[in-house]
Amino acid sequence: MASDAHVGRTDEEDGVSLLLLRNPPVNALSRAVLAELAHALERLASESDRRAVVLAGDGPNFSAGADLKEMATIPARDVPTVLAEGLATLRALAELPVPTVAAIHGLAVGGGLELALACDLRVADDSAKFGAPEVTLGLLPAYGGTQRLPRLVGAAKAKEMIFTGALVPAAEALRIGLVGKVVSGGQELRAARDLAHTIGQRAPKAVRAAKRAIAEGTQGDLAAGLRLESRLFLEEVAPSADLAEGVRAFVERRPPKFTGG
Repeated sequence: MASDAHVGRTDEEDGVSLLLLRNPPVNALSRAVLAELAHALERLASESDRRAVVLAGDGPNFSAGADLKEMATIPARDVPTVLAEGLATLRALAELPVPTVAAIHGLAVGGGLELALACDLRVADDSAKFGAPEVTLGLLPAYGGTQRLPRLVGAAKAKEMIFTGALVPAAEALRIGLVGKVVSGGQELRAARDLAHTIGQRAPKAVRAAKRAIAEGTQGDLAAGLRLESRLFLEEVAPSADLAEGVRAFVERRPPKFTGG
């Protein structure tokens, strides 16, 4: 297990890595935490053998967002720098080449919600509560929340959450599509790891190409997205050894053994 002071990393089979936020009691996203997370993500992005990443929070909460005590000490002249640091870290999470799964329990609010939104998939236990309470503090979600949340749950629901700052329980989060799965208390990490390991057993080049096609293709019109999909298939997937292995395994009626080649 590799770790910095606030971000632990454990590598598992199937090319799965677990990142664990450790900043008790609520895993507040201080500048130090965000810097360590950025460092961990930079390393993961450079490692070709990684196939999926799980992001979780240690203790009773996923993350309650920004470190307000630290924020109160930041001079006004430094605010643009701090904002840029946070945005860069969450962008690095969103743009990680491999799929990411957030394992959420307790609070995922403010920057913690934005952190979860930057992941590809979200699994929560039934204790989880989600919210964007920034307006109750005179702020607005500025780590991507005003952009990623409406793209996930629709503009109307995102406006309701952001304008009121109200908390959304796990069952409601599932109904509106904020999370993909809700499990019983304390089982979210196991469920997220199971999902990541399933992804890790698929053809790595195909999964990476699919993530890129979805992320980039949905930002433009359909025709441009289709062109991107075809280019990724022809240039990255079709020539791969894993494609040949997948077809051969199907014909031979056996599980494929994908190597990432």
